Amino acid sequence: MKIGRFEIFQLNDGFFRLDGGAMHGAVPKTLWCRHHPADDKNRIKLALGSLLIKTPSGKWVLADTGLSSKYEHDVKFKSIYALEREQTLLDGLKNFHLTPMDISVVINTHLHFDHCGGNTVWEEASKPRPAFARAKYIVQKEEWDDANHPHERSRASYLEENFACLETGGQLELVLGNYEIEPGLSVIQSGGHTRGHQCVVVESKGQGAIFFGDLIPTRAHVALPWIMGYDLYPVATLESKRKLLKVAQEREWLAVFQHDPLQRAGFIREVDGRILAVPPENDK
Repeated sequence: MKIGRFEIFQLNDGFFRLDGGAMHGAVPKTLWCRHHPADDKNRIKLALGSLLIKTPSGKWVLADTGLSSKYEHDVKFKSIYALEREQTLLDGLKNFHLTPMDISVVINTHLHFDHCGGNTVWEEASKPRPAFARAKYIVQKEEWDDANHPHERSRASYLEENFACLETGGQLELVLGNYEIEPGLSVIQSGGHTRGHQCVVVESKGQGAIFFGDLIPTRAHVALPWIMGYDLYPVATLESKRKLLKVAQEREWLAVFQHDPLQRAGFIREVDGRILAVPPENDK
């Protein structure tokens, strides 16, 4: 899809499953299961989405990198998360005749394993190296600090093999707050899910798109009270959602939902008093 002088493409690194109750926080199962049916372990299917961006200067930018193949042989990990990776992020790049060497910038919304696992690959057994050798990796400084000093609640989501080598290799770029990467391409620090969570915004010639990351992981989470139990700062999530959904609606931005397995994008509309994400093909 063209966004002014930019082009954006949705990629997928497969699917995985997380607990439906944790994904929807205080929302009762009788409501959320209408959108996301649960399996016999109460898990719901989620996409491992990424956004590929072609800038006016011809650079290729990747927002989040999925899970990667690093855990393909970890039987316990695959069982817990019910991994399905028949089509991967790298397959998606190949469809555009791209290789990891063609990526100039990687933007991590945050450093949880399902968003940055593809940052690295195994060079040798248990020794990771950056997967995108020519790219700079853009991360919020607060996110970097928290990922490197996890506490009991966050430790399971921050796996250092996905990010530690970025600093030693000199490819890490830490930013503070809202930051313009190049004209029309920027990040907005939203907080909420993690302290340093950021969303990616593309805006050009009166058009725009926002990649929400885990601030609004699926279209169902557009509703303000639908906040994940995984969020470390839920009130911050609420306030950022309120602010950014209003901006997206007023500016006619395309909203991209990284984890939604069925509807990956939509325009924010008010329908019968409810805020919804209307698929582009159904938007009148």
